[in-house]
Amino acid sequence: MGAGVLLGVAVSLAAGGDAWEPQRERMVAEQIAGRDVTDGAVLRAMRRVPRHLFVPERARAEAYGDFPLPISHGQTISQPYIVAYMTQLLRLKPGAKTLEVGTGSGYQAAVLAEVTRTNVYSIEIVEPLAKTASERLKQLGYGQVVVKHGDGYLGWPEHAPFDAIIVTAGAAHVPPPLIGQLKRGGRMVIPVGGAWTVQSLVIIEKLPDGTVKKRDDLPVRFVPLTGKGQNRE
Repeated sequence: MGAGVLLGVAVSLAAGGDAWEPQRERMVAEQIAGRDVTDGAVLRAMRRVPRHLFVPERARAEAYGDFPLPISHGQTISQPYIVAYMTQLLRLKPGAKTLEVGTGSGYQAAVLAEVTRTNVYSIEIVEPLAKTASERLKQLGYGQVVVKHGDGYLGWPEHAPFDAIIVTAGAAHVPPPLIGQLKRGGRMVIPVGGAWTVQSLVIIEKLPDGTVKKRDDLPVRFVPLTGKGQNRE
């Protein structure tokens, strides 16, 4: 989709001309609030972000379905429920500084921006995806999302520490640089496990004294986290 088309769509959305709104409402009611997502800010964000503009045009009719969808370069956009659930686990407050590892289409970053109302830093290792997502987010009015092409395993030390970190790819282990960049009192949510297998969604909390608590949550399946950092222990 060209920038001019996206800009026209953004203007249409701002003017209330969104014909997809009923599908978003149904998605939230049946797939998200109908399960166990109760955070009002997250539910509002899921109602607002036009998910159909973050998927390839050929998949647009399925954009609000209860499943992930392929985007390009072997990557996916996560199931709406997983996006909402992981966002809720972060316990975000307005103004929270958030790091996302794995920009993909930019959809999760847009949801984060809706909740925090401030800058979101997002890293994508696939350069064409980083470029397309950055352009898409700007055209849709999410200029507070800063996208960088790079190895997310290493985090973004220039902007650390972060109140929250979300990783949207399956890691073989929790990257130490990300733990180091998490603020005391902050939370990280990351899928951990083997590539292309069922992984465990891990919640990491850094306590005020700097100690780290980890606990496993849902079984999930994400595309693998890639980059040189994944070979490090």
